[in-house]
Amino acid sequence: MLRTANLRECNLTEKSCATLASALSSNSSNLRELDLGNNNLQDSGVKLLCAGLKHQNCKLEILGLYKCFIREEGCAALASALKSNPCHLRELNLNCSKPGESGVELLSALLEDPHNKLEKLDI
Repeated sequence: MLRTANLRECNLTEKSCATLASALSSNSSNLRELDLGNNNLQDSGVKLLCAGLKHQNCKLEILGLYKCFIREEGCAALASALKSNPCHLRELNLNCSKPGESGVELLSALLEDPHNKLEKLDI
């Protein structure tokens, strides 16, 4: 039963993100912590990953996306995914990203949302 996955600096691609999204949405997913830091995921990869985050089977509590070259579009996708499934993610690390003003606003609003579990946001 895998609860933590460290995929930091693994040269992940968009295809990797689609595979991870599928794993997160699986009935048997027990993954609670996922570190994807230092991968060139960009907005396109994060959007694919969000399909898994939105799924009701996703139990992920901590997600590391620092130094993944995420911009406003990726932050908007993350905010949307966390609004769709607000009952799991507690920590999100987006350090060294360029979320822009709108990305920061969208994600910061989740901290104030009483229905959302997000407690810690690093941008």
